[in-house]
Amino acid sequence: MNLSEFQTLADDIRGEIGSVVQGQRGLIDMLLVSIFARGHVLLEGPPGTAKTLVARCMSQVVDLDFGRVQFTPDLMPGDVLGVNLFNFETNEFRLIKGPIFTDILLADEINRAPPKTQSALLQAMNEREVTIDGTNYPLGDNFFIIATQNPIEQHGTYPLPEAQLDRFLFKVLVDFPDRQTEIDILMRSAGLPLGNGSGGAALRRVMDRDTLKAVHELVDSIRLDETILTYIVDLVRATRDDGEIQHGASTRAADAIAGAVRAKAALEGRDYAIPDDVQALIIPALRHRLVLGPSAEIEGRTTDDVLTTLLNRTDAPR
Repeated sequence: MNLSEFQTLADDIRGEIGSVVQGQRGLIDMLLVSIFARGHVLLEGPPGTAKTLVARCMSQVVDLDFGRVQFTPDLMPGDVLGVNLFNFETNEFRLIKGPIFTDILLADEINRAPPKTQSALLQAMNEREVTIDGTNYPLGDNFFIIATQNPIEQHGTYPLPEAQLDRFLFKVLVDFPDRQTEIDILMRSAGLPLGNGSGGAALRRVMDRDTLKAVHELVDSIRLDETILTYIVDLVRATRDDGEIQHGASTRAADAIAGAVRAKAALEGRDYAIPDDVQALIIPALRHRLVLGPSAEIEGRTTDDVLTTLLNRTDAPR
């Protein structure tokens, strides 16, 4: 696969998902970067902003197995991973696989589950395998988690620990569409029978497993100049020395950004990365990895505000 074919493929995916999900082009692009860079993504936004719908659409157009887990306070790790049950007929234990054995896993409202259930995803996110009763089970190279959480409701939720947040490539903030887009959504729905929403639309399969493998190989071939790598490291290290940040980003974050920059460059039709690629991804890649200090919180500054200041203060390569 060459870059021109890849851009055509990406446009087809955008077009198919965009036919169902309107007004979320930025979200779709971030999902494309994530899946092509082999990273997981956390979507945060109020209910009704198409977070679940866009995950379902993505699984349809890329022809991958899709599983969904609705995280609740009573969800147990075995409900996600699976359990070994004893078969009295064969006198053997048999693994009943959980929903994690899929390609794309939608972890819906992940912050509603208790920490022990959230931590069941740690090994899967990092190593793409799970351990059940001492036996390792691979999940495949295409394993990809799309997690959602609602920032409005705090009652009955459990904030994700920093170690788990660090395993998400991006945290994407999903907002409401603009006024005209909302009108267009309602106009389209007005022509359908009640209860027959866009969530049931059948989308065309655009990419199969072999094509996805070819895309991954193409992304792996994108050149990263030493100046780009140095720029990424300087930005990550700057988060550790900033007075407004109590805990900065890790080396894992720098490595993840470097991979995402390759995918971003390929989507732009280039076989090399430029500083603009880094600048476009640095905030969604770091906003969930930082812990702000008291001074920033007192002044009401967000992680995005702090990262924007840091980005403006760090010289980009020429």
